[in-house]
Amino acid sequence: MRVPPGGGPYRRPGGFGRPGGFGGGGGFGGGGVRFGPGVPLPPVVKQLLIINVAVFVIEWLPGVESAELNRIFGLVPADVFASGRVWQLVTYMFLHGGLFHILFNMLILWMFGSSVEARWGSRDFLTYYMMCGVGGALLSWITGPSSQVATIGASGAVLGVLVAYTLMYPDRQVLIYFLFPIKMKYLIWVLVAIDLLGAFSGSQGGTAHFAHLGGMATGFLFLKQDWRLGSLGRKVRASRARRTMRKQTERQERAQQSAKANQEEIDRILEKISAHGMDSLTQEELKTLREASRHH
Repeated sequence: MRVPPGGGPYRRPGGFGRPGGFGGGGGFGGGGVRFGPGVPLPPVVKQLLIINVAVFVIEWLPGVESAELNRIFGLVPADVFASGRVWQLVTYMFLHGGLFHILFNMLILWMFGSSVEARWGSRDFLTYYMMCGVGGALLSWITGPSSQVATIGASGAVLGVLVAYTLMYPDRQVLIYFLFPIKMKYLIWVLVAIDLLGAFSGSQGGTAHFAHLGGMATGFLFLKQDWRLGSLGRKVRASRARRTMRKQTERQERAQQSAKANQEEIDRILEKISAHGMDSLTQEELKTLREASRHH
């Protein structure tokens, strides 16, 4: 737990390490080192950057009580459901505890989120980003529902974005501290290990490790189940189509079975007429013949 300017407890999903940890977000290799995503700044990432920076500026305006903002809009597990402050599941990810905190999160969002949004489209990216943030909040609440410590920061959502980038580009490399190259598929497991150790070591150190893990887990499950909006719609439509086809097939099979039974009955009646004449037919058999003649 750390105390920001103005007092009051809070815990930050504090990025992925100390500030300045990543470089070369677009990868490096045969083309050399490139800093940044390598694509134009897409609209949702741009809006998220603006909103986070604007909120951060408001937090530091004279007369603004940061502790009170954290208490109302940060994620305080004891208040989320018990006091009906469910908005905290979303608003906590737009608050940050210091310059390096927001700088690092926004740097990662820009470097990796831009490529993901460019690939998916804005609507699916925004849905994914928000779900990862909420997933991080929920795991924080589950693991400490009576905690009075406020969790703030976008790292749960941003780490979810990093998971998406890793699944899309597992062999791309980044430079740790602008010096050490590592592939994304290895880096993500290093980050998971760090957060697992931090979460279960008993010493949080001011970092909300469960928010990190919740954001990453939500993102991974979201993508592995292919629950993005377009895919979800296609799955629902495909499921409905399969049910409709199954019902139609069942109706056709029942109709065929009924027609076969009727034809067998008609054949039996005709054989009876041939052997014994029309006078041998019962009223029910005469009715069956009349119905068959109308249908044909």
